[in-house]
Amino acid sequence: MPDPAEPVQINILRSQLGQVRGLGAAHAGAGHWWSQRLSALALVPLTLWFICAAIRLEGASRADIAGWLHAPVPLVLMLCLIAATFRHLELGLRVVIEDYVHQNPARLTLLLGQRVICILLALFCFAATLELGL
Repeated sequence: MPDPAEPVQINILRSQLGQVRGLGAAHAGAGHWWSQRLSALALVPLTLWFICAAIRLEGASRADIAGWLHAPVPLVLMLCLIAATFRHLELGLRVVIEDYVHQNPARLTLLLGQRVICILLALFCFAATLELGL
């Protein structure tokens, strides 16, 4: 029987199993969450810039686009757009796979596959942009 003189401690933020094991949250999701939010935040101005640039370059020849992309600011902004897009894509696909695929071997295969595909597509886009811009 508890001593009535001792104050009662209520710990409602942890489950009973977590209290017994001494385990709390894994604290692994915060970095992922921030990375996804920052990539989304970066995509807003970059996408608006790209839409405006695409409208201005409508009907331009390949040489005109290469000349425009040869300038350092458009080239750097385009590379930033590619990096942010594929990073955001990879993070979003990871969340979907982790939430909806419950078998561990399939989940691991899909996570690895989507990461490899996102990296390869980003590299192809980098190469095409650099070839056109340099």
